[in-house]
Amino acid sequence: MASGASSRDKVTIKIPRSLYERLRAIVEDSGFDSVTDFVVYVLRDLVAAQAQEQGDSAPLTAQ
Repeated sequence: MASGASSRDKVTIKIPRSLYERLRAIVEDSGFDSVTDFVVYVLRDLVAAQAQEQGDSAPLTAQ
């Protein structure tokens, strides 16, 4: 894996195939390299927004 990340640093999240296909179509027209990259970006943004609302200033790591 890139950047020395081990398989213990990641988990699998299952989503419906129909959602995956819609996300793949979005990714094709974006600057993201993969559906995974896009989903990680969106989830980080969502978690950061919620943390900001709750006053949690702990940064999310890039992994």
